[in-house]
Amino acid sequence: MTKLHASCAARQGSGVLLLGPAGSGKSDLLLRLIDRGFVLVADDQVEIDDGWARPAGGLEGVVEMRGLGLLRLPWRSPVRLALACQLQPSVARLPEPELHALGLPLLRLDPRPASAPLLVDHALDCATGRASLLAGAFG
Repeated sequence: MTKLHASCAARQGSGVLLLGPAGSGKSDLLLRLIDRGFVLVADDQVEIDDGWARPAGGLEGVVEMRGLGLLRLPWRSPVRLALACQLQPSVARLPEPELHALGLPLLRLDPRPASAPLLVDHALDCATGRASLLAGAFG
């Protein structure tokens, strides 16, 4: 089992792992994904075992809302991971395909723009075969 400082959300049974250093916007993007219809899997600490993600013990359903505190939300676990998103402030316009060390398609993403949750939504569709990409991160 691997334990990561990360967040995780799921849609239609497929998980998205949000990676980045403290303060990079993982919890904020997680909340915006939940607002788009994703479900919380884990915030802050994600345990991964053979491609399945779950929250670390004691953190089930807990998400940090910076400036407000810790909130308990509905959650789902375990979920099969389908995509990893590395949060960073600068990304290529047309990236080359990459894989995360866990063998997941990797999307490098600036979490700050309003379009970031939509980008994750479409990337998850591409990673799971529900949509196709002509060129770029999965093309």
